[in-house]
Amino acid sequence: MTDPDPVFDALADPTRRAVIRALADVGPSTLADLTRQLPVTRQAVAKHLVVLQDAGLVAGEGPVRGRRYTFTPQPLSDAMSWMVEVGAGWDERLARLKRQVERA
Repeated sequence: MTDPDPVFDALADPTRRAVIRALADVGPSTLADLTRQLPVTRQAVAKHLVVLQDAGLVAGEGPVRGRRYTFTPQPLSDAMSWMVEVGAGWDERLARLKRQVERA
């Protein structure tokens, strides 16, 4: 599995989460479309899109002017799998602890 840190870093910001939500709900959108949907400037949306692209959560296609951005869910799925894996490890540790306590 790839490093989930870029995904978690990208998701830490509420505006970036709003961008992902907009792309997931509406589908492919231009920078102008996203700016109309969010309470931040065009430059802010553009900067957030760079972070989301670096994390693999967003892909842009087409010429710079009018580029359409789409949500790419695979990195999010990978991060969720990582959380499940870590959680399962803790579940096993807690189950072992419970068995030891019950034996005592």
